[in-house]
Amino acid sequence: MNLKQLEYIITIAEEKNITRAAEKLYITQSALNQQLLKIEKELETPLFIRSKRNWQITKVGEIYIENAKKILRIKKDAYNQINDLLERKKGRMKIGLTLERGPEMFSAIYPVFYKKYPHVKIESFEMSVKEQQREISEGNLDIGFLTLQDSQKKADEHIHICSEEIILAVPKSHPLARFGGKVGERLPKIGLVEFSNSLFAIMQQGSTLREIYDKIVIEENTCPDILLETRSCHNLFQMVAEGICCSVIPISYTRNTPDVVYFSIQQEPFWEICASYKKDTYLNHAARELIKIASQYWKDKLKPFHLK
Repeated sequence: MNLKQLEYIITIAEEKNITRAAEKLYITQSALNQQLLKIEKELETPLFIRSKRNWQITKVGEIYIENAKKILRIKKDAYNQINDLLERKKGRMKIGLTLERGPEMFSAIYPVFYKKYPHVKIESFEMSVKEQQREISEGNLDIGFLTLQDSQKKADEHIHICSEEIILAVPKSHPLARFGGKVGERLPKIGLVEFSNSLFAIMQQGSTLREIYDKIVIEENTCPDILLETRSCHNLFQMVAEGICCSVIPISYTRNTPDVVYFSIQQEPFWEICASYKKDTYLNHAARELIKIASQYWKDKLKPFHLK
């Protein structure tokens, strides 16, 4: 067994098909199949149940792949520590980004990072928070940039970047709008129960913001009328700005326009923006620098919303 063989088997498992795995590894299907058969002969048992479409991993295969990933992580940690010790600014990183704000953040921070680490190659993947958490736990991502609450944190490591308040946005035409305020000032506080008969646009199930909203309405024993569910916070703000409905949104999505007013919510909800990585793995200098640059990005982005 060599490390290359471990990578081969893991790739077959990920692709669930030897043809796709061979294409991804840039080797012939015949060569990959020979390596697989060699390992299975050594183990005297198959690692996969073959089919024309998707291959299934056997119980033995699951054990093999789980430990193969551990071995490759040990190798990667060792190389990262050696490169840091010798001040070699090179390597690879796989990072996770949230679906909506992640690409915007990455396009802002990568040029700064590149100037310091031009020989570190980065692969970025846009995923939901839950998808990132799964990939981090399985060792497929080096860093994930997440927005979540403490209750959503898994056993992995988390580096706090900043906290962001979740507030209520209300169209100017709403009867309670006269009591609202502007962002950047101390906002009046109100409960969502006061908006029980109002239309709302909210995030779809599975998102952190939806979990926050659901928790609030359960606590207040209220049930506003849901007009629209979306995956975009930008859409939430736009619906309010058009005078269609109210919404609960992160403060960084707000704009001081004549058509929208804002309230702090009674429970003062917030979410945490953080960087997460697998527990008991080595976070190298390049990864820490990327997180540092991301922290500055969020500090600058949220600065206009600090209280005057």
